[in-house]
Amino acid sequence: MEQRVQNEHLAGHLPTRLKGLDEALCGGIPFGVLTELVGPAGIGKTQFCLKLSLLASLPASYGGLDGRVIYIDVESKFSSRRMIEIGMKSFPEIFLKKGMAQEMGGRILVLHPTSLSEFTESLQQIKVSLLQHQVKLLVIDSMAALVSGEYEQGAPRQHALGWHVSFIKSLAEFSRIPIVVTNQVRSQSRDDACQYSFQVQRWDDTKEDRTRYDSHLVAALGVHWAHAVTIRLVLESKSGQRFIKVAKSPISPPLAFPFNITSSGMSLLSDGGFELTGPDINTIHCQGHNDIINFVGESLQ
Repeated sequence: MEQRVQNEHLAGHLPTRLKGLDEALCGGIPFGVLTELVGPAGIGKTQFCLKLSLLASLPASYGGLDGRVIYIDVESKFSSRRMIEIGMKSFPEIFLKKGMAQEMGGRILVLHPTSLSEFTESLQQIKVSLLQHQVKLLVIDSMAALVSGEYEQGAPRQHALGWHVSFIKSLAEFSRIPIVVTNQVRSQSRDDACQYSFQVQRWDDTKEDRTRYDSHLVAALGVHWAHAVTIRLVLESKSGQRFIKVAKSPISPPLAFPFNITSSGMSLLSDGGFELTGPDINTIHCQGHNDIINFVGESLQ
């Protein structure tokens, strides 16, 4: 472990190849901590995870981590066809070489736990293999889906994940790799206004037009989980335009970047971003957003 820390590539970050976001995060997705992607269905979370998986498995000569990836696909959204498409469009010099697409795909191990107990078993097995097999990225897509069918919203769900939260954090610290976890959204409740110390606001001040308020969502899994993640990236849609927000980071102010999903994955429309204040930091908008991502006249299921 000491040698691995000393020899961390790229100063301990996995670059996303999204210039503005990488600059905000001082290099990309950090090693050794949890990074969370939050957003409504179809907004682009899995697309982002697929691109990160490719970047982690790329040879070091192309700016990758030259390692293996463990992808825990809870909702069966992983698409090898889509990943190859992203690779062909983003890195044609690699993927057009004979056999390279198969070799890159072979570096990504996809697991499909169907219950919380299976997920628990997977985590325990993963800890053993992280260092032995040169795993450079762990993706869990999605965390909330693991318990959505077993518990109702609220305290039981949060408590059910208590051990998992601690274990995943320890995995990140132990292995010194980036761990990316996706999370779903839920409707904002009356109590949410005072849950977070960084979101101080009176409930009376949040009363707005009901139609507008209904489009506001918050991250699922509760406060305990929110404090466990070091980086929270929120994906949302306002008036049909998608944004990725740095909602929580120890090194970056809250920033938002407009983006599109293209055949090569996520693409920022502006590298500058704009700073956020107040409730806009953590409130998740879902206005004018379609559940299925479309680009170049095609749809992704």
